[in-house]
Amino acid sequence: MEFNGLIPKYFYVTVGKGLSDVSKLNAFDRALIDAGIGQCNLVTVSSILPRNAIEISPVKIPAGTITFVVMARMHGTKNETISAGIAWGMARQVNGDLGYGFVVEGEGNCDRNELEDALRRKIGDMAKARNMKLESVKMKIVDLTISKAKYGCVVAALVFVPSDIVSI
Repeated sequence: MEFNGLIPKYFYVTVGKGLSDVSKLNAFDRALIDAGIGQCNLVTVSSILPRNAIEISPVKIPAGTITFVVMARMHGTKNETISAGIAWGMARQVNGDLGYGFVVEGEGNCDRNELEDALRRKIGDMAKARNMKLESVKMKIVDLTISKAKYGCVVAALVFVPSDIVSI
């Protein structure tokens, strides 16, 4: 049986940080711009990577494109340290058959090491819950100490890229 649903083929992972004296929203907007996705209409989705998904380098997505993401974001105020991160990896069924991948997000008022540990636990538990074995795990983490503005924001996103934008 053929399935014609929205199955993403390409993705990339990006991070960004932003500061603002105006509002949390403006700090978030600046973090999205820094991550290269500030021109997109973002739709957050849950955390499954199709088994044939291909990781690519970041590409410019046209302004206004509805873009699916798995995203972590953390807001903070002056003198706080904030972090956000994404972990992703492919897994196999315990019997060795091909499986699919997982994406987990994390954020907090913590350092990189704490966040990395939390991401590893989360992605490991996702595989365990499905009786699957992770083959590899990658991570991307961003942190920010807010010292020169009233508001700060960090984002980490796995961006599913529309196939018609990619020329491989």
